[in-house]
Amino acid sequence: METMVLSLGGSIVAPEGADVDFLRDFVKLTRHQLSIEEDRRFIFVVGGGGPARAWQKAYRDVSADFSPLDDEAADWIGVMATRLNAQLVKAVMGDLCKDEVVIDPSGGAEFTGRALVAAGWKPGFSSDFDAVLLAEKFGARTLINLSNIEYVFTDDPRTNPSARPLDMISWKDFRLMVGEEWIPGKNTPFDPVASRYAEKIGLKVICAAGRNLPNLENILNGKPFIGTTIN
Repeated sequence: METMVLSLGGSIVAPEGADVDFLRDFVKLTRHQLSIEEDRRFIFVVGGGGPARAWQKAYRDVSADFSPLDDEAADWIGVMATRLNAQLVKAVMGDLCKDEVVIDPSGGAEFTGRALVAAGWKPGFSSDFDAVLLAEKFGARTLINLSNIEYVFTDDPRTNPSARPLDMISWKDFRLMVGEEWIPGKNTPFDPVASRYAEKIGLKVICAAGRNLPNLENILNGKPFIGTTIN
């Protein structure tokens, strides 16, 4: 059985509130893929998105007047947002997902259906790290990281007009770009902590735009696609 892990950025599942149109189309694609590939199963690891950012901002705005900010407290808020989003994804997957949402990828998670949904675990990293751990646990060789960007760029294209998109990049060079430190709410193509462990276990990660579902279908079917491969 081939296992494929998709890290679903919260920005595509719930940019502000839940994106109903995206979820409907994503479930349709998932069901089609599993109908034509009987030996395939999916793991979906869901991020916090707009709800995480909004609630973390509220925490920082209020706490700034009374006490020092606590990164762990902010991280827990983000973790809880991922769990709400993941519960929604599990629900819309219906009979494909027979197991409870995984909140501890280091534990004895069961995978009895065709799809498994996971959320954030604990402070210190994003749900990207949970996705890497589940890829290792269930023998996936590739992780597809879906977010609101099409490529990894040489620099932030919002501030540097000379930034170039990359088709491929090594883990060594990618980690130099994103650094080593995790900050709650940090916006990088792939979490620094997850990147370190993915390199260690030899996992290939593909970064692509999550809303471009025909492109995702190309990735799943081994066809040419728009995105960046980190290896």
